[in-house]
This record gives sequence, structure tokens and C-alpha cells, in this order.
Amino acid sequence: MWAPSSWTWTAWVTSRRSRLLSARCGWHAAKTSRILSAKAAPSDSDIRAWCSASGAEDQAEDLIATARSVDSMYLEWRRLHRMGMRKVHEDFYALHERTILCRVYASNVPPGFFQTPAFATALMTAITEFQGTPDDVAEAVVARVARSRFLYEGNHRFVVLMEEWVLRSWVGNRSAMVGQLSHLLDVMRLPSVSLGIIPMGAARTIWPLEAFYLYDDRQALVETLTAEVNVTQPRELADYMRAFSGLASSAVYGDAARALIGAARNALG
Repeated sequence: MWAPSSWTWTAWVTSRRSRLLSARCGWHAAKTSRILSAKAAPSDSDIRAWCSASGAEDQAEDLIATARSVDSMYLEWRRLHRMGMRKVHEDFYALHERTILCRVYASNVPPGFFQTPAFATALMTAITEFQGTPDDVAEAVVARVARSRFLYEGNHRFVVLMEEWVLRSWVGNRSAMVGQLSHLLDVMRLPSVSLGIIPMGAARTIWPLEAFYLYDDRQALVETLTAEVNVTQPRELADYMRAFSGLASSAVYGDAARALIGAARNALG
């Protein structure tokens, strides 16, 4: 007696489900086939119809956000820096310009809008040499440091959490590090800034993570060694906001934070 192979059975089940889905959505089966094979991109209404037909209405907005940003979700630094760094930092300037609340978890270096020109030059020179991309460091530093104007202008707010080891990780020479740590003490006084330091011995509910930036409630940008990852899915954004709150609970602020920055500066001799 003939018995269908597992491949044949799977193909039949998939085909039947595809036909049922097409009928529930009011589509021709060919449309479903094109979407499943990635030959056609679904519209927002297609995604909502698909989720409704599948009993997964609660997932529609996350899937729509993913579909809209798939091309810009993962961007290699070498690709972004193929003509140098200046353009990328000009784009970041525009992003900060339209952001009211910027929350940052800094686990590697101080965020760009806190960096001094000397520190930024040392850092971006090292990145350029590592990536082997065109050297436009002088122009890129100007574009990077320009973001600091929003600390002083408009109604922008910056809530920054920084791991203590960032204060003690040398980038550039002693002069650059002393200047950078002194600058952190200066910007802490600004009404637009909240700076918390997570001590190395702090009790934690959230483990150390890659550096990430939250721009209002609409976007998270995660920095890895080789790429930036842009997150816009509501579900993922909620996770980053929850992680930020957990990290904030481990930080110290005010005089305690200033003491940690001062101790790191004094350790430079």
C-alpha cells in the first residue's frame, strides 16, 4: 500500500493551509504564494489581514514595524563608513534634533554628545584604522561634537547610564582622558542632563549589555562591533525600555556619581 513521504505530506499540508489563508483574507492563492516566497512584500493592510485570519491580531503592529524597517534594521559600519564617518554623524545630528528624550546606556565609551574633540579624535582614529575605511576624522569629529549643542538648546533631555569601567578605560592619551572626565563633571550640572554611573560592584537585575540609545519611544539603536542595529518593533522597544529601567536602578547619581568620576580622573595621576 502506498504511503506518502514526509516531504509530500508536509507540502500538502502547507498548500492546504495556504489556500485556507488565502480564502480567509479574500486573496487569490497566487498572492499568498508570492508573499511566502518573498517575491512580493506585504502591505500594512496585508499584514493586518494575515494576522486577523491567523488569530494573531496582537502581533500585527510588531510585524508592520519590522516590514517597514527591514532594510535599515542591520547596517554594517564598514558599509556606513565606506565614504568616511562625517555623513553618518551628520545623520545622527538630525536624529537628535528631532528627539526630545534621549536615553543612553553606555557600556563602552561616553555617548558622542558628551565627548570632547580630543577624546572623539582618538576614538574615531582607532575605529577608522580598525575598519580600514577612508580617513575623514577631522571632519567627522566636528559633526560628532556638534550634537552637544542640544545639551544647551531647546527642550531636549538626556538621561545617560554609564558603566564605571567606561570611566577607567583609556581612549587616547592621558590629556584626552583627563579632559573627557572633567567634561563629564561639567555637563552633569546642566538641567537637561541626568547622568548615572553603575558602580563595578553594584547589585544588578540587568546584566551588562551592548551600548544602546533610545530616541523618544520610537527607536532603539544598538551598537555592536561590526554594525548598528535599529529597533522599531513595539515589543522590542518595550524590552529595551524595561532593561534601561533595570540598569537605572543599579546606578548612583549626584554626589556619588561625581565621586566615581573624580576618582577615575585622580587615578590618571
